[in-house]
Amino acid sequence: MRLLHSGKVRDVYEDRGDVILVASDRVSVYDVILPTPIPDKGKVLTRLSLWWFERLADVVPNHVISATDVPEEFAGRAVRCRRLDMVPVECIARGYLVGGGLKEYQASGAVSGVSLPPGLVEGSRLPEPVFTPTTKAPLGEHDEFITYDDVVSQEGAETAEELRHATLEIYRRGAELAAARGIIIADTKLEFGRAADGTLVLGDELLTSDSSRFWPAADWEPGRAQQSFDKQFVRDWATGTGWDKKAPAPEVPAEIVEATRARYVQAYELITGETW
Repeated sequence: MRLLHSGKVRDVYEDRGDVILVASDRVSVYDVILPTPIPDKGKVLTRLSLWWFERLADVVPNHVISATDVPEEFAGRAVRCRRLDMVPVECIARGYLVGGGLKEYQASGAVSGVSLPPGLVEGSRLPEPVFTPTTKAPLGEHDEFITYDDVVSQEGAETAEELRHATLEIYRRGAELAAARGIIIADTKLEFGRAADGTLVLGDELLTSDSSRFWPAADWEPGRAQQSFDKQFVRDWATGTGWDKKAPAPEVPAEIVEATRARYVQAYELITGETW
């Protein structure tokens, strides 16, 4: 195999003309990789992504070829995938106001050029899910909000509409399924590429604790930070240390590592109904 790319969380290899996508146990916050891995994280993300890919395959084609035809040393954390020409847009669907979206709203009353009603607070449910794309920044740099018109200018009107429709439909379907299991999917980030025949294909990961915010529905209360089943826990810890959000990041204490791992596993079990 030949290493093509090493990202914040995943390593991408070329093998027999396909791509082997390997999910590591690395965790990044504020676009910086923490020096301490989270045990089993890569395997949890891989298995949860595969679960979602199977259930949402009718919305848009995905890149999965096989979860078993992978090198033995990567078993459980790797997927053999189709090679894609990736679209350089981070496709984000938001159903609730939180994180960077909240900051944008507080500054301008809009997110990615989408105007939102006045009076919303942290954790507010939006009247309807919105498509709020960002740039796809290189490792170590920050993604920046862009508007739908920016996507049209960059990728063309047809591709922009395909991206928006697929992103919102995946979010709608995923959020509906998760809600039946007591979980709110507040937002999610998706990545798409073009296959050799020009078809738009869903790549990377899907509705995981790294790419989405998962909240217990029973505890949801607008106006405050929400309980979460995702990496927000370790993100909050990192912020609380006084770290300046620049590399190098601080070592993560053992108790934070274990609590973060438990959240990843809990999200997997609640969504899939399977025991880790």
